[in-house]
Amino acid sequence: MIDIAALVDPGAGRVSRQVFVDEEIYRLELDRIFAKSWLVVAHESQLRSPGDYVTTTMGEDPVLVVRRADGSLGAYLNSCRHRGMKVCRADSGNGSVFTCTYHGWAYGNDGKLKGVPMEQAAYNNELDRSQWGLVPVAHIDTYKGLVFATWDPDAVPLLDHLGGMTFYLDALLDRRPGGTELIGGVQKWRLEGNWKLAAEQFTSDNYHAPFSHASAITVLTADVARDRPRLGHTDGAQASFPQGHGTGFAIGETPDDKFPGRGFPPILCEYYEQHWEEMVERLGEARVQGPIVGHANLFPNFGYLPGIGTLRVWHPRGPNAIEVHSWTLVDSAAPPEVKEAQRRFTTLTFGPAGIFEQDDAENWAEIQQGMRGSIGSRVDFNYQMGMGHERFDDPRYPGRIGWYASEQAARGFYARYLELMEG
Repeated sequence: MIDIAALVDPGAGRVSRQVFVDEEIYRLELDRIFAKSWLVVAHESQLRSPGDYVTTTMGEDPVLVVRRADGSLGAYLNSCRHRGMKVCRADSGNGSVFTCTYHGWAYGNDGKLKGVPMEQAAYNNELDRSQWGLVPVAHIDTYKGLVFATWDPDAVPLLDHLGGMTFYLDALLDRRPGGTELIGGVQKWRLEGNWKLAAEQFTSDNYHAPFSHASAITVLTADVARDRPRLGHTDGAQASFPQGHGTGFAIGETPDDKFPGRGFPPILCEYYEQHWEEMVERLGEARVQGPIVGHANLFPNFGYLPGIGTLRVWHPRGPNAIEVHSWTLVDSAAPPEVKEAQRRFTTLTFGPAGIFEQDDAENWAEIQQGMRGSIGSRVDFNYQMGMGHERFDDPRYPGRIGWYASEQAARGFYARYLELMEG
């Protein structure tokens, strides 16, 4: 039996590479993390009307998320109870009945079994339909547009799971009246790497940006007007939470610094400048000065970049592969031209061929390749940056606070990982 505690030691800032490549550990993750955690499965803007649905996965379990006829939300294992074929094979749409294309069993968007071909002749009308509906998630809930679900009947309430991270989530989801919406559909791609490499980077790692993304930053900032407000990197913070969530963000050098214009399209800078006071009134100056732009990950696998406007779920596909599902998020109250500018900028930077996204994908793939050898899989990674220098009493920001360039949020991520993996 694998001793996870011998491989993952957040207190010492050490994590064995074995947890990124071992098949047995990966199977434990599916059972102990993805089957036990609250996971993001949709955004309410995808499910506006009764009958609207999207398909996704929770871990590797296919899931159908629906707006039921009564307006409530439901989520079900997207697997026919007869032989397991998906009952819905589209990414999204609207429907009241989902029919398995293998043997024709049909289910309502309430999950109930509605129809069985040849029920009289094949089953003598003795099949108890009430026992053979789609398998529902244990709980489904929302937070300011994000839809979460969990298979765990004993899961803590969603707000307890989110904890103090809601302070930072609101800087993404609640900047203006009307909340947010997704535009442009979902982009999906697969890449080589373990899901934790992506999740920990969005949790904790801005350290890589000046190096990995140097060429992309050069391209974006080449033609930025000098009078455009810019955000320096001389100050910043990183926050982590016992639930494994983490975020990092730069903070304006002076109170006059507003939305960071370095490389952002002028139309987006002007939009944020125009609504600066409104956002300060809703969120407070500390949040608008910092967390409104940064990086973040909700444990285990939901990453987002405020300002850039990308949301993504890191779907595990074995220990060596990730399937990324990515969306562009905008303020619902933004004018159409601002929404379109945000979509284009998000795609340019963090779409599947984005100038930043390709850097990250290449890093994760080469890291994964280097861990497949006999020796490479047994070496520890170092997570000791900032250890012992966390600030615990920053009045502006909740969470365990460290400097911007730190790995204390990554240590928090692996502390929660260890807690769940040990059962």
